[in-house]
Amino acid sequence: MPLYFLIPFIILIISWIPRQESFKEQQMRYPRVRASYSEKFPALRKELDSLGIGDFDLFIRAFKVDEEFEVWIKNKNEEHYQLFRTYDICSSSGRPGPKRRRGDLQVPEGFYHINVFNPYSNFYLSLGINYPNRSDRILSKADYPGGDIYIHGSCVTIGCIPLTDEIIKELYVLAVEARTSRQDRIPVHIFPTRLHNNYMENLYYLAEGDPDLLSFWMNLKEGFDYFEIHLTLPEISVDDSGTYIIR
Repeated sequence: MPLYFLIPFIILIISWIPRQESFKEQQMRYPRVRASYSEKFPALRKELDSLGIGDFDLFIRAFKVDEEFEVWIKNKNEEHYQLFRTYDICSSSGRPGPKRRRGDLQVPEGFYHINVFNPYSNFYLSLGINYPNRSDRILSKADYPGGDIYIHGSCVTIGCIPLTDEIIKELYVLAVEARTSRQDRIPVHIFPTRLHNNYMENLYYLAEGDPDLLSFWMNLKEGFDYFEIHLTLPEISVDDSGTYIIR
C-alpha cells in the first residue's frame, strides 16, 4: 500500500493523543490565579513588550535589613538580567543571620530556588523556596532545621517573606509565565543586606563579633559580587563543610 494512503490514519491517531497541558494552563484552573491574571497580566505584558521582553527568565533577590525585594528579568536568548521591579517587604521576623533551626523565626539566608507554586495559600498566593538546602542541612545546629518557607501575600510572617496580596498577585503571574517558558528553576538569593564593599562596616556591626556569622556573610558576598559585576548568575554548589562554591 502506498504510504500516502496511511496519512489520514496517522492524522486520526495523532488527534486521539491527549495534549499535555502547559504549566500555565494547569495553574489557571485555580480561581485566585485566574483573578491575578485578569488584574495584573495585561499591564505586565504591555510593560514587558515595551522592554522588548518575550519569553523570559526571572531572578529574585531579597535583602532583609533593607526590607527590599528585587525581581530581575531577561529574555531567553539574552545573557544579562535587568532590574524589573523592586518591592517592599512589608513585615519581618528574626534578625540578620541565617535560619538554623525550626521555630527560630529567622528568614533564611543563602542561595535557593522556587520549588512550590501554591494557589490555595492561607496568604492568598505563595511561592515556596527549597529551604533547607544542602548548606543549611550541613550547618544547622539542630536535627530539625525547619521548612515551609514561602514568599507570600498578606503582611504577617514567622520566617517567610510577605509582600502583600497585591504584590504577590503580580509576582505569581510573572513566575508562572517564566515557568511556562521552560525556566525550571527560578533562583532566589536572600541576603542580610546589600553586600557592597562600602557596606562591610555595617556587616561587622550586624555580626556583633561573631566570626562564624561574618565568615558566612563573606561567603554569600561572593555570589552577590558575581551578579553585581556580570549581571548573570554564577554556578553555585556546596562543599562538605556547607560552604557555597561560586563559579
